[in-house]
Amino acid sequence: GQVRDRVNEGTSFAVALAQHPDFFPGLYINMVSAGEASGTLEAVLARLADFMEAQDKLKNKIVGAMAYPAFMAFAGAGILSLMMTVVVPKVSAIFEDFKAALPWYTAALITTSRILGSFWWLILAVLIGAVWLFLRWKKTPEGRYRWDAFTLTVPVFGDLLRMVAIARFARTLATLLASGVALLKAMDIVKGVMENKVLEAVIVEAAASIKEGESIAEPLKRSGRFPPIVTHMIAIGERSGELESMLEAVAASYDSAIDGRVAVLTSLLEPVLILVMGGLSGGVAFAILMPLLQLNEFAQ
Repeated sequence: GQVRDRVNEGTSFAVALAQHPDFFPGLYINMVSAGEASGTLEAVLARLADFMEAQDKLKNKIVGAMAYPAFMAFAGAGILSLMMTVVVPKVSAIFEDFKAALPWYTAALITTSRILGSFWWLILAVLIGAVWLFLRWKKTPEGRYRWDAFTLTVPVFGDLLRMVAIARFARTLATLLASGVALLKAMDIVKGVMENKVLEAVIVEAAASIKEGESIAEPLKRSGRFPPIVTHMIAIGERSGELESMLEAVAASYDSAIDGRVAVLTSLLEPVLILVMGGLSGGVAFAILMPLLQLNEFAQ
């Protein structure tokens, strides 16, 4: 309603939207401004809608793929905690009555159970404090940069995060350029959608090089953060005057690769989590049952 009132008063649509940054990000406002200036606002809004739907689809796909493994991990941790704090103490009382020598793994399990039962509040407080300190450190510029650099080096998941960022970069830049936004302005907007400070720094350096007359592909290639195929396709797009279509091709290719990678990771995470939880639960059961069987044989 406020945007409508501003437009009725003669304010441009983009300026009216800019007064509500919590709802309309810079990407949205700059594309609308370019559409108004070029007389293609309808086409720009349609392109913007397609872009935002694609981004939401990608985000929901990744979140959905991680939901089941996260639930399995949470459930497994709950079951193990119950076994360690309820089952093991009751069984350890039986061992104490018989005063039998216990295997090292059973003694270690009982000791761990007693520590968890007696100092669970201290362990919980330490964990909460560690998480709080980590989140506080991550909010600092240096902490965020170091964490983002670390995430890119994590096996398997680091490559996936890089692919997501590159797909977002290519599709956003293509959408902005196709909507009539100037290249340097588009690069300034794109850095805000990378969601990784290391890659964001690469975009900032690339924008500075472009101001000095360089192409887009060269600074991206020098950074070593963008795969050669991406910089090669961008270079071809610049030389042929079809940069937008090349960026769209890069985004489409990476979207397809992300779909395949997420499907593989999802299919692998489920059995891996089952094996890990089964192994931990089986280890606890083995440590409890073996001494009981030995006591039974001794009693016979």
